[in-house]
Amino acid sequence: MDKKKFYITTPIYYPSDKLHIGHTYCTVATDALARYHRLKGEDVMFLTGTDEHGQKIEDKATEAGVTPKEFVDRIVEGPQGVKDLWKLMNISNDRFIRTTDDYHVASVQKIFRKMYEKGDIYKGTYKGKYCKPCESFWTESQLVDGKCPDCGREVQDAEEEAYFFRLSKYADRIRDLLENTDFLQPRSRVNEMVKNFIDPGLEDLCVSRTSFTWGIPVDFDPGHVVYVWVDALSNYITALGYLNDRYHDYDHYWPADVHIVGKEIVRFHSIIWPAMLMSMELPLPKHVFGHGWLLLDGGKMSKSKGNVVDPYILAQKFGVDALRFFLMRTFPFGSDGNFSNELLIQTINTDLANDLGNLVSRTTAMVGKYFGGHLPAGCGATEEEKKLAAACASLGGDSGALSGEGAQFDGELIGLAAGLRSRYEQAMESFAPHKALDEIFKVIQRANKYIDECAPWVLAKDMDANGARLAHVLYNLLETARICGVLLSPFMPESCEKLFAQIGARENCRTWISADRWGTLPENATVTKGENLFPRIDLDKALEELEALEAAARKSALPDIELEPQLTEKVDFDTFCKSDFRVVKVKSCEAVKKSEKLLKFILDDGTGTDRQILSGIHKFYEPEDLVGKTLVAIVNLPPRKMMGLESNGMLISAVHTEKGEEKLHLLMVDDSIPAGAKLC
Repeated sequence: MDKKKFYITTPIYYPSDKLHIGHTYCTVATDALARYHRLKGEDVMFLTGTDEHGQKIEDKATEAGVTPKEFVDRIVEGPQGVKDLWKLMNISNDRFIRTTDDYHVASVQKIFRKMYEKGDIYKGTYKGKYCKPCESFWTESQLVDGKCPDCGREVQDAEEEAYFFRLSKYADRIRDLLENTDFLQPRSRVNEMVKNFIDPGLEDLCVSRTSFTWGIPVDFDPGHVVYVWVDALSNYITALGYLNDRYHDYDHYWPADVHIVGKEIVRFHSIIWPAMLMSMELPLPKHVFGHGWLLLDGGKMSKSKGNVVDPYILAQKFGVDALRFFLMRTFPFGSDGNFSNELLIQTINTDLANDLGNLVSRTTAMVGKYFGGHLPAGCGATEEEKKLAAACASLGGDSGALSGEGAQFDGELIGLAAGLRSRYEQAMESFAPHKALDEIFKVIQRANKYIDECAPWVLAKDMDANGARLAHVLYNLLETARICGVLLSPFMPESCEKLFAQIGARENCRTWISADRWGTLPENATVTKGENLFPRIDLDKALEELEALEAAARKSALPDIELEPQLTEKVDFDTFCKSDFRVVKVKSCEAVKKSEKLLKFILDDGTGTDRQILSGIHKFYEPEDLVGKTLVAIVNLPPRKMMGLESNGMLISAVHTEKGEEKLHLLMVDDSIPAGAKLC
């Protein structure tokens, strides 16, 4: 009999900088779901990767003085890059795609041509607004307070020759897909898409650019490169071999069972991607699930805001499995969640140290103390208990009447544990890993209560009279730990291996089938105390150490002074060390139109030719106050464009906080120092 197939994907991540805990959250969730389906015996394909084209990458590579390919190679393949992070987090992806892979490039060109030849792509002129960080085009009506509705940042005027995709042609079919099927989940996302994009009128989509070159060329019109989202979305089928010879899995795995994505890119996956597939007459994915954001101090984590959390530091400090567990246990998958280091430590202490760790540690210690690590024959599940467990498993859990000593306590524990798999499965199938974990910990907490109810230490005082009962109580605890371990393994694979070793659960006791069969653990299993799976953490000490680690990481990545604050671009430390610092005199300064942050400086740098630098400091200075001042600038950086204006260098400034308010001060020097003087 053929295995059931299950194809699951993460979004492909944009390697403009190191990934943060938000990306890790999405990938760990996808990994847990993939491992769950493998546990069930299904034929799983789990895809992740990186989205490596676009204007933002091209600009950042220019600033770094490298080619775009060198820039993304460093972030994807380099030390502590994307692949290293997924290896550290024990991500079990079956395939990793990069949109710079040759086979993907060739496939995307064929996909673009296929939609063009159908008449769904046509040439025109794009005129509107463009958000470079999101790589998104917007109309005036879609902006929120004049800014990008997705990220809230400034947009740029854009006008260029472009190809367009007839997205409007598929508006009715997309509306039906969203409103009348379970394609997009959670359901709240449907209302957002329909209200914000379908109801106002779905406009045709710009699908090529001519103002930059870092992208996949349109093969029949080489002056154009394919718009990054058409390039990126196609990865879900090109990675299976669609229109290429690299792989041959498309017919086997497509359509995808679910695309797991962040809520900020639901629009692309639930509107544009289905329309592209409709144009190509290909099957649609079964589901798109848009999870929420991890928030830090009430705001979305963002590399450009500098408020990201480094998963490397957390994993190395607390352990990979503890971090994986925290991400899945704490935040409802589909809603936003407020991240804090305090919450992470409290979750580890409460759930992993006090509940799970305590259950395993106490039980294995008592088996060792009272029975030398091997329970006696006859201590296992009785036929009456097995019948009760089978009934509870089919019902999803309950308690029932048992006869004999401790019958009430035994019945409640066995009924709850035996029905766990059914409740867990229901949660996982509905993309609610947090609910699945909640069900597991109800059983773990009941087992710890069972220890107190049965008081093994009291029974052990008279082994002749109570030895059999004591052995049966400990067997019930081991069997409960086994079932919970099986179902926890998609979330904490390495820790569950240790758990199984400590309770003596061999391979046949770790399967999906065994997870609702009470009495699977052999009576004579070898039980060892072993190390504490999750030692308790000293909150204050750990927070102090974390603060020091995070401060050291920031210091190693950036110079002590901040360059061009309030802008999305940053200067890496190597570039900073090579910087040419020069004295400059401000000849004129004015605000940049349509920008709240930027000031345009015309500077005397001692060369005899005026130098123009843009700086995002209007929040702190009025332009008229700066004319005539003597400042310091880095003058050997590659030119870059902001708001359509060229900036040739960076002004030096420092940021600090006074009474909770952020302050910025330009580095000003004595007016007697001549323009062009080299400082270091």
